[in-house]
Amino acid sequence: MSEKLVLIDGHSILFRAFYGMPPTMTSPDGTHTNAVYGFVAILNKILDEEKPDYLAVAFDLSGPTFRHELYSDYKGTRGPAPDEFREQVPLMKQLLSDMQIPVVTAERFEADDILGTLASQAEAEGIETVLISGDRDLLQIASEHTEIVIPKTKGGTTTYERYRPADVEAAFGVDPKSFIELKALMGDSSDNVPGLPGVGPKTALKILQTFGSIGNARAHAEEIKPKKAMEAMRDHYDLLEMSLRLVTIRRDAPVSFSREAFAVGTIYNKAAYESFKRLGFRSLLARFEAEEQETGNTDEFRLITELTEAESLFAAAAAADVTGISYLSEAGRLYAAGIALEDDLAVILPGGFLTEDYINDSLRTVVRGAGHVASMNIKLLLKGLFRAGGEADIVPSFEDGAAIRETRLFDNVIAAYLIDPLKSDWRYDYISEAYLHKNVPSPDELIGKKGLAAAAGAPDAGKHFALLAAASASTALRTMKPLRERLSEEQMLELFETVEMPLAYVLASMESDGILASRAELDRYGASLSARIDELTALIYEAAGEEFNINSPKQLGTVLFEKLKLTGGKKTKTGYSTAADVLEKLAPEHPVIAHILEYRTLTKLKSTYADGLAAFIEEDGRIRTTFHQTITATGRLSSSDPNLQNIPMREELGRLIRRCFYPAEGNLFVDADYSQIELRILAHMSGDEKLIEAYREAKDIHRITASQVFHIPFDEVTDTERRNAKAVNFGIVYGISSFGLSQGLSISRKEAQDYIEQYFRTYPKIKEFLDGLVSSAKEKGYAVSAFGRRRPVPELKASNFMQRSFGERVAMNSPIQGTAADIIKIAMNRVYFRLRRELPEARLILQIHDELLVEAPEGSADRAQEILVSEMSAAASLRVALEADSHTGTDWYEAK
Repeated sequence: MSEKLVLIDGHSILFRAFYGMPPTMTSPDGTHTNAVYGFVAILNKILDEEKPDYLAVAFDLSGPTFRHELYSDYKGTRGPAPDEFREQVPLMKQLLSDMQIPVVTAERFEADDILGTLASQAEAEGIETVLISGDRDLLQIASEHTEIVIPKTKGGTTTYERYRPADVEAAFGVDPKSFIELKALMGDSSDNVPGLPGVGPKTALKILQTFGSIGNARAHAEEIKPKKAMEAMRDHYDLLEMSLRLVTIRRDAPVSFSREAFAVGTIYNKAAYESFKRLGFRSLLARFEAEEQETGNTDEFRLITELTEAESLFAAAAAADVTGISYLSEAGRLYAAGIALEDDLAVILPGGFLTEDYINDSLRTVVRGAGHVASMNIKLLLKGLFRAGGEADIVPSFEDGAAIRETRLFDNVIAAYLIDPLKSDWRYDYISEAYLHKNVPSPDELIGKKGLAAAAGAPDAGKHFALLAAASASTALRTMKPLRERLSEEQMLELFETVEMPLAYVLASMESDGILASRAELDRYGASLSARIDELTALIYEAAGEEFNINSPKQLGTVLFEKLKLTGGKKTKTGYSTAADVLEKLAPEHPVIAHILEYRTLTKLKSTYADGLAAFIEEDGRIRTTFHQTITATGRLSSSDPNLQNIPMREELGRLIRRCFYPAEGNLFVDADYSQIELRILAHMSGDEKLIEAYREAKDIHRITASQVFHIPFDEVTDTERRNAKAVNFGIVYGISSFGLSQGLSISRKEAQDYIEQYFRTYPKIKEFLDGLVSSAKEKGYAVSAFGRRRPVPELKASNFMQRSFGERVAMNSPIQGTAADIIKIAMNRVYFRLRRELPEARLILQIHDELLVEAPEGSADRAQEILVSEMSAAASLRVALEADSHTGTDWYEAK
C-alpha cells in the first residue's frame, strides 16, 4: 500500500468552518471558537477516513504576496475577514502545535502555492496525496496521485466532494489543466479574479470546448459568440492575462516535503487534551486515550465508610464558615454526597450504616448550621432535604415581614450564569476552568451522558460517583469567592442574594409539590381532539380528491400547489414550503387551508398535551415539572419534563387542557397574572408622560394608543384600529421592524412604517429611550435590567448586518424582558415566604411567565388570593401601578 500524505489549506478550511458552525460557540473565557471547533471536526473525520502517514497544514502569512503585485490596476470586492474569525487564527495554530501537526508558511506565497509545491514533491516520491481545501482553484493540480477534497459544513454537518481528473471533467467539462483557464475566463470577484468582462461560466466553458485553449480562442477572437464575449476577448485581454496569473497555483514555494517532519505523531496527546478542555470542546474528548483523561488533578479526597468518621465530618461542616456540598441525586435516589471544607474533602456513598436517610438528616444539620453553603445545584440539594424531612427548619422564616435578605446559600452555577447568561451550560468543570484555571474531570468523562441511574450498573460506578462528588463539592467551595467578587464587580450581588438564591427555596418547594392532573380528563380531552381531527382529515381528503399524508410537507405541497393550483408556491430542493405563514396567506384562496391549519393545531395539542402529559403523571397523581434558572439570556424561568409553561392560551380548545389540572380535595386554585407588565415597564423606564398618563387613567391602553396615534376620538376607535395599536404596543417592546409588523397585520411595509413613526411621534420619549438602550449597549457591551441583570450583546459588533440588527433588537428588549423576569421572581419570593408565615397550608405550585398559581384550602382561598395579589402588586415600585388579575376555581381552567 502506498504511503499517504494529507495536506490541509488552513485558512480556507478555518473560514469554511467559521460560517458553517454556530457563531455563538465560545470557550469558557468567552473567546469565539466556532471556526476552530469546525476545523477540528473536519480534521478528525479526515484522519479517520484517510489514515495518513504524513500530515501538514498550510497557512497564508500576512503581508504582500507575488499575486498581490498583480492587483495594482484591479480592485477586488473581497472585504476584510470578520474580527471573530481573525481572533481564531492564532488559536488554531496553537492547537495544531499542541496536536503535533506541522504548520507550514512561506513569505510572499499563499497557502495554495505551498500546497501545490508540497503535493508535487510528494507525488515525485511516489506518495499519494489528499489535499483538503475549500478553494476550487486547487482542482487544477488534481492528478491520478493527488486527490482534492472540498468539505462543505452546514448546520454542524460536514459532507465532502472528492476530485481526481475524471471527476473534475465530469463536474466542469474540462480537465484540471484547462480548469485554470475556465476560472480565468469567468473570474471570481470574491477571490479578486477579474475574469473577462461579461463572460460567465456557460460562455467560458463554451469558449474552451470550441477553441481548446485561451490562446487559440484569442487567435480566432472574431469567431467567438456571443458578440460581447468576442469584444471582451479583443478589448480586455490584459485582464484575462492577469486573471490567468492570479488563478495559477505556483509550484516553487520555498518549502520542502520531509517524511520525518510530516510523519503523523501522537495527535491526541496530553497537551492537546488540556487545550480541548480549555476551549470547551467536551464532545471531542472521547478521542483521547484513557491515560490522557487522568483524574489525578482532582483534589485528593477521602471516602467515608465509618459512622464515627461521618459524624465528625458533618459536625465540622455544620460549624464551618463555608461548606461546599455536592448532592448526586436522580429520580429521588441519592447516589453520592460530597463535603468540601478548607482542609478536608470527603465523599459518602449510601450503604451500610451510612443510609440515604442518615446522609439527608446530617446534611439538614449542615445546611442549618454552616455560615454559607455552596453547591452546583442548591435546588436539587434542597429538594432532597425537603423529601427527607420537609421544609421546616431549612427555609428562612423572615417572620418580621422584612424584605427578603441574603439566605446563606450560594449556587455557583447560577452565579456563573448571571455573569455570562449567553452560555448554554455552566457545569462545575467549566466553572473550575474559568475561575480557578484548573481542569477537573467532567460528568461526561466520569459517568457518560445518560445520567446517574444508567451509570450505576457500570464497572467502578462507585469510584466514578465519588470522583464526581469530590470534584463538584471542591469546585463549589473554591469558586465561591471569585464568583462572589465578580458578581460584586458587575453590580449583581444584590440580585443574586436577594432574588435568585431565595428563589431556590421557592422552586424546590414547587417542584416537590407538583400539581394534580386527571388521567381521565386527559383521555376525554384527547378523545374530543381525535373526533375533530378525524372530521378535518375527511374534509381535507375531500378537497384534495385523494388521500395523502397530511403531516408530510412534501405531499401536502404537491396537493396544494400542483393539484389544487394555489398561487404563491415556493419550491425548494425538498418540495414546496407549507410553513404556517405561507398557509395563512393562502387562506382566502381555498377553504381547505383553514382545515389544514386547524388540523395541525389539534394534532399538536393531542400529541404534546393529551397524550404527552399523561406519561408524566406519577403514582400520587401529580405532575412535577423542573424549573430552570439558567437557560434564558433574559432571566426568565423555563420549564421541562414536562414543559408546563407552554400550555396554550390563545385558542379556546388549547385552554381547555387546563381542566385536566385540579387542586387536592378540600382545596381551590387561586390564580393571578400581571396585566401588560412589559408595557408598564416600558412606560416606567422610558418616563414617557403620555404613556404613564394613559395607564393612570386606567382605561383600555390599546384603545388609548389607537386614539392618540391615529388621532381618533377614544369612543370612535374601531376593533381593527385597536388591534393594530395593540400590535404596535407590544411590538415596540420587542424592537419590531416595519417588515415584522406588516407581516403580523397583513399590511404593506409602508403602512407599518407609518404606524411605527406615528407611535414614536405620539410617545417621543420611548424612541429616545430605545435609541439610548442601543447606544449604551454598544458602549458597554451589554444591556441591563432595572434590577441590574446584565445581558451581553456581542452581536452589536458583528460584521454581518443581520446579526447587528438582531443585536439592536436585543439591546432594546432585554432591559424590559429582564426587568419583567426579575419582578415575577421577586413576586414569587414574596408570595412564598408570606404564605409560609401567614398561611402555611397554602402552596405556590406553578409559575407560567407572568402568572402564579396557588393551591389553598377552600376556607383560606380568599386570604390566599389577597396575599397573592398584594405581593405581586408590591413586587416593584414603578411610575405606573403593577396590576394582577386574579380568580379562583375548582380546576386551573376555571381559576384562569
